Amino acid sequence: MGKIAFVFSGQGAQYPGMGQSLCAASPAAKVIFELADSLRPGTSSQCFSGTVEELSVTKNTQPCLYCVDLAAAKALEEKGVRADYAAGFSLGEAAAAAFTGIFTDKSGFEFVCRRAEAMQKAAEENPGSMAAVLKLTNEKVEELCGKFTKVWPVNYNCPGQLVVAGESGQLKKFQELVKAEGGRAAPLAVSGGFHSPFMESAASELEGVLENIELGKPRLPVYANFTAKPYSDNAKELLVRQVKSPVRWQETVEALAAQGVDTFLECGPGKTLCGLIKKTVKTARVFQVQDAETLNAALSEII
Repeated sequence: MGKIAFVFSGQGAQYPGMGQSLCAASPAAKVIFELADSLRPGTSSQCFSGTVEELSVTKNTQPCLYCVDLAAAKALEEKGVRADYAAGFSLGEAAAAAFTGIFTDKSGFEFVCRRAEAMQKAAEENPGSMAAVLKLTNEKVEELCGKFTKVWPVNYNCPGQLVVAGESGQLKKFQELVKAEGGRAAPLAVSGGFHSPFMESAASELEGVLENIELGKPRLPVYANFTAKPYSDNAKELLVRQVKSPVRWQETVEALAAQGVDTFLECGPGKTLCGLIKKTVKTARVFQVQDAETLNAALSEII
């Protein structure tokens, strides 16, 4: 078998009940939820019994996702699975940073809480939305974005799928151009134009937050959304830039494959990343780990 990468789910993957059976099945996972509750009371109950609406509010979504993402990775490690590399999609990058030792579990959670508040505030100040563009090349989507002042390419997900963000009125007109070019634009159920210049104020706020957090060196290579390359000694810059810059996920997956990774374990809710990875590297083995059932299923294949 080749090398293993743990990849961490991003915002949009959340669902009611997430993490509950994982917490019950793994002492290492339970520790993460207990830590979160000590810092932000009610976090585990939001994960386990919160409504769709409650979990869709950014200031709730991100802390809850961080817990489930990190708990899944801790459960795998507890069972003897060792990652060679790590990466996370958007919010998932913070969980990847904690798992690899850039953050402590505690400082990572505290950072995510501040990140969530800053991004929600920025989204309220600069209302926007997002849409996934399918069936067009990245170059064509970039060309179409260039026709607008407030529409930007933001998530380079996989071949044939690029997410854009922007001001809602302009984004609607952009979607009409996409259709005219033979593509398809699917609106996303998100509360803002994330990873775009609309998040500039959030990035500025997080720069100040990180001045008060001591960051460590990663114990294994963790890839950054902003560069699609491993962190070096620039963790603070990467974590700030990530909020207002495109997520280069396709490049990240391709870079991991080039390093010999053939097995990807998606840690956290859903299986979005599994799908994107298979579309990028067709020979990759992908597993989701989000609850006791999927944890055991992955372990039966890997160990």
